[in-house]
Amino acid sequence: MGSADGPKADETDGDARKARDTAVSERRFRFLVAGYAVSSYGTFLNMVALNLFVYETTGRALAMGLFMAVRLASGFVAGLVVGGLLARFSAKSIMLWANVGQGAVMLVLILAPEGMLTGALMAVSVVIGACGTLFMVALRSSIPEMVGEDRRAWANSLSITGRSLAMVAGFASAGIVVSLVGYTAAFVVDMATFVACAVTVALLPIAGGKGAGGPAPKSSEDTEGTKGSESSKNSESFESSGGSGGSGAGKDASAAKNGRRWRPVAFIALAAAPGMGLMVALRGVDAFGSSSHNAALPIYSTSLDASNPAVFVSAFWCVWALGNIGAQQVIQRYAQRTGRSVGALGFGYGTVVMSAAFIAAFAGLPLAVTAVIALIAGAADGLTEVAYTSHLQTLPATLRGHAFGLSATFENLGFGVGMILVAAALDRFSPLAVVGWSHGAAIVVAVVFLLRVAGVRRAERTGRAGLRKEEAVEGRPDRGDRDGAEVSGG
Repeated sequence: MGSADGPKADETDGDARKARDTAVSERRFRFLVAGYAVSSYGTFLNMVALNLFVYETTGRALAMGLFMAVRLASGFVAGLVVGGLLARFSAKSIMLWANVGQGAVMLVLILAPEGMLTGALMAVSVVIGACGTLFMVALRSSIPEMVGEDRRAWANSLSITGRSLAMVAGFASAGIVVSLVGYTAAFVVDMATFVACAVTVALLPIAGGKGAGGPAPKSSEDTEGTKGSESSKNSESFESSGGSGGSGAGKDASAAKNGRRWRPVAFIALAAAPGMGLMVALRGVDAFGSSSHNAALPIYSTSLDASNPAVFVSAFWCVWALGNIGAQQVIQRYAQRTGRSVGALGFGYGTVVMSAAFIAAFAGLPLAVTAVIALIAGAADGLTEVAYTSHLQTLPATLRGHAFGLSATFENLGFGVGMILVAAALDRFSPLAVVGWSHGAAIVVAVVFLLRVAGVRRAERTGRAGLRKEEAVEGRPDRGDRDGAEVSGG
């Protein structure tokens, strides 16, 4: 009796310990998201304040465009190198110094004399663009180590919710802050948000980075168990997405861990599962489409109300954010109830719905209908964000940072090229036409992606059905494939 009771008690203690560890990791992640939301508020605040300051300082719209181009180019380059950095340094150190760098460069701008403002502004654009990408990739690629594989959808949804709330607050308050207290005070607030996030990161134990996941185990047995568990989880994730983690992935993981050949590893990480590269390409095309509605919204809003064009833009983004936040709540509850994350199909369908909604938003429909469309666009955008991030997180930890870095590069490239082409097109065509062909391209690529995913899954089902049929046939002695002794002796 005593020996029978022992394992039950151990199992109970193990379950209780696991529940406590999960609760602690989730509480820590909530604090991290709070710090991330604060710094995101600063990012969106300076996105408005800095653009206005650049235009007021130089008096040229071209300078404002150059400022944005340098910012995007810095993010592009950071996306290429962040995978190698995560192979060498911990995610915590990258996130910490990314915030310290942004806070420091804002201080430089605040203290810069008038004759050095142009140089200080260029420094700000470089550092903000690069450090923003570094922080984002380090955070997203490390979430499975922070909260566990089975809670990554919840964690992604929570971080996106914090970012969406910060976006609304940043955009809504930027004009008020600048008009009431001036640019210098706005930059001080901005700097304080990065300092707050840096302090949060410094105080929390954050796993991830250094080409592997999680903190070091206490013993060699624990190490072997952890590696085996992680490998099993990654294999399951790849199988569910139609991929396979073969020996090539292991070699690339080793190269990433040694910090060499980061660029080939980044591309091979996308080839680790069928459709992963196409998924990242779709993300880049989606960013191209996003540039169109971002550039077209002020023009369309001016055509609706030339005396106060900011009203429609602010209202649109507020409603969009409500849809995004609402979608995150649904996704969190779905993940908690089923233990599953939104898959690749959710990303494809969400992209189609989101792009179609943004096109419809410029169709001149009544404001009430446009508000519903903005709500749908926000919800679909939230769905695609969680689905995309969760799917890339199924990659092994040694490849994940490279994949997220390359993804950030594609996104910055798509958005940057889009801003150039869209700005030129809006001089000749209507906002509806420009947004239509930009987001139409995203819809076309999304349909190709959905067909690809459906084909992979159909092949998987056919293969499994054939295997079961073969096993059933081989198990029958009267078929002559095996005799009864072989079957029973098995």
